[in-house]
Amino acid sequence: MDFNKIGLIAPILKAIDRLGHKTPTEIQKQAIPHILLGKDIIGCAQTGTGKTGAFAIPLLQLLDLEQKRSRKPRALILAPTRELAIQIAQSVEEYGKFLPINHTVIYGGVSQVRQVEKLRKGVDVLIATPGRLLDLLNQGHIDLSNVNSLVLDEADNMLDMGFVHDIKKVLRALPKKRQTLLFSATMPKAIRKFAGEILYRPVEINVSPVSSASETVNQSVFFLEKGQKSKHLTKMLLEDKSKQTLVFMRTKHGANRLAKSLGKSGIQTACIHGNKSQTAREKALLSFKKGKINVLIATDIAARGIDIKELPQVINYDMPNDSETYVHRIGRTGRAGNEGRAISFCSDEEKPILLKIQKLIGFRVPVAQ
Repeated sequence: MDFNKIGLIAPILKAIDRLGHKTPTEIQKQAIPHILLGKDIIGCAQTGTGKTGAFAIPLLQLLDLEQKRSRKPRALILAPTRELAIQIAQSVEEYGKFLPINHTVIYGGVSQVRQVEKLRKGVDVLIATPGRLLDLLNQGHIDLSNVNSLVLDEADNMLDMGFVHDIKKVLRALPKKRQTLLFSATMPKAIRKFAGEILYRPVEINVSPVSSASETVNQSVFFLEKGQKSKHLTKMLLEDKSKQTLVFMRTKHGANRLAKSLGKSGIQTACIHGNKSQTAREKALLSFKKGKINVLIATDIAARGIDIKELPQVINYDMPNDSETYVHRIGRTGRAGNEGRAISFCSDEEKPILLKIQKLIGFRVPVAQ
């Protein structure tokens, strides 16, 4: 199957062709036709499977075919973090390049002045984090009465981060008759219950369950004492300074300490976590994407939405708190068929976490020599 067979309009196909996409991913093949028919969707797909395109492409087409313009948003996309919201906005920009459709992204951590200005000019697609959206909604800067399509991306993370009450408040401002698309990497009972409350006879799509790590990622583990990790990482990074590496930490303070330590060894490093300003986080991520720096240290929440083409290497400096987070982390490399490498540093106290990870993914992670 190719995108032409899905029945997309010429401007969308032109954008897809310009981006070099040859065929739809599995989630796109299954979701796009149903979305174009106006059906509600509950989609389970892990990061790197092309789910942003799965909802952005058909939504843009539906908006264009309506041929009615409004200053109020006609599609609303909710994301749990600023980084993911920005990433989605970039995809909407790319796929809608040849369409007369306006979009904007709003999130907290920065001044609302520019965001309000853009909203006043009129917007068709609004991408937002729940907190900032609710703030502007309460201030009367946003009218959601014209929204025909709602997307909840990474719904499991939104619930984990405590956004469920904010989302319910937003839902009350939306028309009851609308298309709702819910995407999640995992499908716990809480998500199913929530989906049952807000979706109407949804089509369920399951692609690449979270327990399956990409076959293109070469995984390995080093058994190290906690105090040895910094020295070992420094040695690895100095041996190949040209290799771009995303390093995952469990805490903000740990990330800061590691960035300082690597800097003293002459390794240019950027750091992103919740205590960093949005401007600093965007600057660090841009520097990493452009290759100005080769090492980016991130906590899990800050790393949501990081999408770097052909990222060769991910290092779990700290083992994650849960098994599914491990799969999310290593899914940042080995994307779109490219090969990637995921290395974990595991101390004695972290070995129980490793055992749970191995149970989830179905095999023992090879020990690195």
